[in-house]
Amino acid sequence: YFYSLDTTKAGGYIPDADLKAQIDVLNADYAGSGFQFYLSQTVRTLNSNWFSNVGPDSTLQTTMKTTLRQGKAATLNFYTVGFQATVDDGLLGYATFPSDYAGNPKDDGVVILFSSLPNGSKAPFNLGRTATHEIGHWLGLYHTFQGGCSGSGDGVSDTPPEASYATGCPTGRDTCSGGGVDPIHNYMDYTDDSCMTELTAGQISRITSYWSTYRNADYVPPSGSS
Repeated sequence: YFYSLDTTKAGGYIPDADLKAQIDVLNADYAGSGFQFYLSQTVRTLNSNWFSNVGPDSTLQTTMKTTLRQGKAATLNFYTVGFQATVDDGLLGYATFPSDYAGNPKDDGVVILFSSLPNGSKAPFNLGRTATHEIGHWLGLYHTFQGGCSGSGDGVSDTPPEASYATGCPTGRDTCSGGGVDPIHNYMDYTDDSCMTELTAGQISRITSYWSTYRNADYVPPSGSS
C-alpha cells in the first residue's frame, strides 16, 4: 500500500507515473532475490501536519500509521512525507525491521522523503534508491557499515567491513584492513543513487531467511501473479 501525503507535487503529491517508476526500480534492484513488489492500492491524504512533521521519533508518525496502515506482516506499507521538522531535516527515510512486527504491528512499514522517488527533486538521491535501501531494512538488512571494522558487522559474510558510511561514489575506498574494498555500490550504504547497483548473495540469503521467519505466514500472492 502506498500513501501519498498532501496534494501538490511541491507539497508531496506523487504522480502515478512516478510511483510506477519507483516500483519498477524496486523490482529491478531486487531482481534475482525472489522478491517482487506489487501495488495493491494508492491512498492520497491531505494532511500537511503529517507531511511536514512526521519523523521516526514523533507521536505524529504513530498517529499516521495507526490511521492508515493496512494488511499484515507481509504487506509493505510505504509512506511518503516531507521531513520538514528541524530535527528531521536531511532525513531520507526510515523503516521498521521484521522482528519489530510482532510487538507493534501498526508501526510496521517504511517512511520515505517524497522527493527521493524517481523524477523527484532530491538529487543525487532521486532515482528511487532510498526506497530500495529502506525496504532492505524492512526485509532484515543492516547498513554495510554496521559495527565498523570489528565484530559481526551487518551479519552478512560477503559484504566487506566498512569503518563508516560512504558518500558520493568513492571508487576504491577501503576503510578496514582486510576483506576487500568498501561496498560502496551496495544498496545498504549511503552513496549517491547512481552509485548503488547491488545486493550480495549473502544479503539475499538473509532477507529470504528473515522473510520465512517473520513475514511469510501472512503472504498472499497478488491476483494474476505466479
